[in-house]
Amino acid sequence: FLGHAYPEITRAVQEQAAQGTHYGAGHELELRWGGLVKRLIPSAEIVRFTNSGTEATLMAIRLARAYTGRDKLLKFDFHFHGWHDSVVGARYGESDHPRSVGVPEATSGNTISVPQGDIAQVESRLAEGDVAAVILEPTGASWGALPLRDGFLADLREVTARHNTVLIFDEVVTGFRVSPGGAQAHYGVTPDLTPMAKILGGGLPGGAVAGKADIVSLMEFRDDSGWNYQQRVFHPGTFNANPLSAAAGATMLSLVETGRFHPQANAMNERLVRGMNEAMASRRVAGCAYGLASYFHISLGQECPRPQTGIEWPFEDGKAPPRTPAEVALALKQGVLNHGVDLMGMTGGLVSGVHSDEDMERTLEAFEATLAEMQAEGLL
Repeated sequence: FLGHAYPEITRAVQEQAAQGTHYGAGHELELRWGGLVKRLIPSAEIVRFTNSGTEATLMAIRLARAYTGRDKLLKFDFHFHGWHDSVVGARYGESDHPRSVGVPEATSGNTISVPQGDIAQVESRLAEGDVAAVILEPTGASWGALPLRDGFLADLREVTARHNTVLIFDEVVTGFRVSPGGAQAHYGVTPDLTPMAKILGGGLPGGAVAGKADIVSLMEFRDDSGWNYQQRVFHPGTFNANPLSAAAGATMLSLVETGRFHPQANAMNERLVRGMNEAMASRRVAGCAYGLASYFHISLGQECPRPQTGIEWPFEDGKAPPRTPAEVALALKQGVLNHGVDLMGMTGGLVSGVHSDEDMERTLEAFEATLAEMQAEGLL
C-alpha cells in the first residue's frame, strides 16, 4: 500500500533488527501493533497474530467451530480464503469442483459452497443448525472481481445472528485498503471474526484474527488446567508477531491511521479505471474496467456496461461482470509486461498510496498499446 521500501517502514525494520529478530516471548511492539488493529478495525475486540492470511482464516474457522460446537463451514463460490484443507484452495466454485488433490473427502465434506448473493439459500442451509461459520470476501469474490449486490452483507449479518452462526469477513486483501477500517468500516457491517494480512504486515510476513472477545478468548490461558489442556484452542507459532513483522506492521498501520494515503490511492485508481474504459471505447474493444477504492478489475473481450458514475461495477439487471477468456487474460498480462507494466493479477491490480500521475499515464499507455497489439493478432 506504500510501495517498495517505504522509508519509515525500512528504518523501523532496520532498527528492530539491531535489537533482536526473535525473542521467544511477547514484546512491546506486539502490543503496539495489536492496539493499532483495535483502533482501526470495528470488529477487533481482541487480536491474535499469525504468520499469513491462510493461517488467519484457518484459525478463524477453528475458533468458530470451537465456539459453536458445529463442524460445517459455508463459503461462497469463487471466494478465496487460502490453501488450507477447510477451504480447498481452488479459485473456482467448490460446488462445481468439490474435491482437491490431497484433501480427504471427510474434510472437504464439511465445507459447503453456494453462489454469492442468494440470501434465501444461505438462510435455508443455516436453518439446518449444523453450520459453525459463514466466511466470505466482503467486497465479493476475488477481492471484488465479482462484486456483491447492495445490502447482501447486512442481510448476511442478520441471518447469521439469528441462527447463532459466526460471520467471518476475510479482509486479507480489503483490510486497511478499502478504508483504514477495511470493508466492514466502509459498509458499516461488523462481522464476528476478521482474518487479516497483507497491508497488516507492512511488507513482511504477518496475519491476524480479530473479533469478538468471547470467541477469540478461546485461545487464552486460564488458571485452570482442565481448560488449558482440554478445552482451549491451541495456537503455538514460532514466528507469530515476531519483532521484525511487528515493527513493519505497526509502522504501516500508524501511517494508515493518519488517513494521508487513501485519498491519493483512490484518486489514482479512479484515473486508471476511467482511462482504461476510455481506451477500450476509443479502440472499440468490448470490455470494461471497474473497481473500488484502490483496486481495479478488467473484463475484456465481451460486452459489458462501463461505470458512468464513480468506478464501481454498474449492476444492470442484476448481471455480474463477464469472465475474461483465459487466452485473452494471458495476452493482456504478457502484453503490458512487454511494455514495462505488471498488472499483478491477470486482469486486475492494486494501486498504492505512493503511485503518481506519471505511473498512471505509463500504465494507460501500456494498456492501450497492448489493446492495439491484441486487435492486430485477432485476439480482440
